[in-house]
Amino acid sequence: MLSGPAGGIETILWSPSEESENTRPPLAAVVCHPHPLFGGTMHNKVVYQTAKTIHRFGLPVVRFNFRGAGLSEGTHDKGAGEIDDVLAVIDFLAAEYPGVPLLVAGFSFGSWVGLRAGCADARVAELLGLGLPVGDLDSRSFSYLDQCDKPKLLVSGEFDRFGPPKKLLEMVEQFPPPVQENTRVAIVAGGDHFFAGHLPELDRTIREWMLERHPEVAARESHQ
Repeated sequence: MLSGPAGGIETILWSPSEESENTRPPLAAVVCHPHPLFGGTMHNKVVYQTAKTIHRFGLPVVRFNFRGAGLSEGTHDKGAGEIDDVLAVIDFLAAEYPGVPLLVAGFSFGSWVGLRAGCADARVAELLGLGLPVGDLDSRSFSYLDQCDKPKLLVSGEFDRFGPPKKLLEMVEQFPPPVQENTRVAIVAGGDHFFAGHLPELDRTIREWMLERHPEVAARESHQ
């Protein structure tokens, strides 16, 4: 349990593998879960798969429950307080691995909240958004991404009804050129919002992006 702005935050830290623990990791990651009012927790399959994919490279990965979810204290705050939850977890990970660049990943609601926190925090170098709920931009605005030129991968399923690929691509096309240049969009063929039946493709998409950006992690990869 971490100390958070609304009380304790239930957290799981996967530390580097034994082969990698004696070297400074090139990256450490936070993964944010989907909407808690609709059953979202850090044990969501997409969140778990994302954490597993990143951790396979011997990188530290934190999953946590937003306020009011699981054993985390507090009550749901429609995204406002949840940004502070993300920042508290970032503080923890930055203290555990001083000077290591951070990656913030999020799925659905977690992408809206997590990427917002990550864009504004200088310790965060990269972003990973999964199933961005761009189909409802009035209430879940991603306008903050317009000025966020940090390298990012945005992934949606071909049949994501909450984040239709067409709307995602239209949003990215409106980014200023420097932001567009640092934004990669990947569409998982046949996938829905939850990537049901397509988690292996999601794993491969994230893995390929990680290797492209950090070829040095290939030597750390575990195939177990």
